[in-house]
Amino acid sequence: MTTAQLAAAPRGEAEHVFSLPHTPGAVSGVRRRIRAVLADWNLAADRVEDVLLVVSELLTNAVVHALPPATLTLSWSRPDLRGAVRVEVTDMGPACPAGLAAPAHDPDEHGRGLDIVTALAARCGVDAHAGGTSRWAELHIGRC
Repeated sequence: MTTAQLAAAPRGEAEHVFSLPHTPGAVSGVRRRIRAVLADWNLAADRVEDVLLVVSELLTNAVVHALPPATLTLSWSRPDLRGAVRVEVTDMGPACPAGLAAPAHDPDEHGRGLDIVTALAARCGVDAHAGGTSRWAELHIGRC
């Protein structure tokens, strides 16, 4: 799809879905694929970096805390002239069964990912559904 076609595309038409292997190196591989998609969408470099950071944080969260399989859906929409990129990671829910404590992590090394997502996103949230849990963020891309 060309940039002109993408700019004219109705909401939800520009969408890519990526499966996430549940391995430590999976996040960097998916990031490379996402970078290629974002380059095709002709986003400004600073917005590309913001989207990639959100992708990294949500995917890492899925690898560390959730049960496989995980899927990332990246979509570009244009509900208004600004447009938005939506990053959504769906997994099979929390890794720890109900009633068990999550493993302890050093607060200097873990725990800030969702704060980063919240700071960069125009909107973000979590949806629990029959297919698992989806964590999502929308970033305004500010181009016409």
